[in-house]
Amino acid sequence: MKILLLGEYSNVHNTLARGLRELGHEVTLASNGDYWRDYSRDIDLAREMGFRGNVSFLYRLLRALPGMRGYDVVQLINPVFIELKAERLRYIFDYLRKHNGRVVLLAAGDDYYYPALHTQVKAMRYSDYYVGNEEHCCDFVRRQTQEWLHGAKGRLARYVARHCDAIVACAYEYWLPYHLTEDTSADGERLDRKLHSIPFACVLPDSPVRKVNGKVRFFIGISRERSEMKGTDIMLRAAKDLQALYPDRMEIVVANGVPFDEYCKMMESADVLLDQIYSYGPGMNALMAMSRGIVAVSGAEPEHYRLLGEDEVRPIVNVWPCYDSVYGNIRKLVLDPGLVDRLKEQSREYVARNHEYISVARRFVRLYSELPAVD
Repeated sequence: MKILLLGEYSNVHNTLARGLRELGHEVTLASNGDYWRDYSRDIDLAREMGFRGNVSFLYRLLRALPGMRGYDVVQLINPVFIELKAERLRYIFDYLRKHNGRVVLLAAGDDYYYPALHTQVKAMRYSDYYVGNEEHCCDFVRRQTQEWLHGAKGRLARYVARHCDAIVACAYEYWLPYHLTEDTSADGERLDRKLHSIPFACVLPDSPVRKVNGKVRFFIGISRERSEMKGTDIMLRAAKDLQALYPDRMEIVVANGVPFDEYCKMMESADVLLDQIYSYGPGMNALMAMSRGIVAVSGAEPEHYRLLGEDEVRPIVNVWPCYDSVYGNIRKLVLDPGLVDRLKEQSREYVARNHEYISVARRFVRLYSELPAVD
């Protein structure tokens, strides 16, 4: 197959592209590299600030568009798959539909349906918008919500969902809104009729799992704008408080806005990753760590495992999104290095069972092949 992957989040498309290529498919990846993370891509659609940056971006985009024709499948990372205003992206989406075969939309990040669900009903025990009966919504989430629910982004998201050929959710919290929505496709069928669940793909390194040697080493990546949204502010505070109590048992490594390659090097020497607290399952950051035999402190609710079909290996340290839960769970790891070592082995096994990139790529190929042919 000839496949175009358009856009990038957290190395999702980059990893999938590697799996698809190893299965013999022709893949082109076009993206902005996910901003400062600077993931590799075949077509660079990064947009720099200022007049010159805008001119350079538009020139490269206009040159690239004629080459984005004739693909069997075009897969979009998000309804906003290029750094353009939503009003303009609709024309590019229609262009892609007209000149290619099937169009697949990933549900792997912000869109209209996630905030629509959680601002109307409390369909989960916690989310970016509430924890139990208490409202939780940081400024970043509020801005995103306004853009997706009441602006052009929201109209684009609903249009893309209605007119794409399939929607693939990569995590429970992104699957649920499409599963529950009453919106219909362009043909009048409910959107959940074309909804599929395929997990994130992850590459497992060849290196063996390293046991704890001395202090338990904790690693956390901080994104200033998204820290409150992900809960890394709470996680870092809990870890620092524990480090003050147990300076001889633990240490903390913090990465702040570093490029992807440097971030990976910093992570590899860690025993435990502190990731996020408002999710029901692990994201790409946690999976990348787990593939290296690093324990992830993140979301891992029963609903996540059920959707995944995993009944046996459950190594993720699941925390309720509050300081006390994070503090208590980190403390258990600090005081029991043997537990950390056991979870390290299980973490690697979990990724191998559920997220191995070739297996995930095969699931995408199966989906692509089963979609109705385009006239």
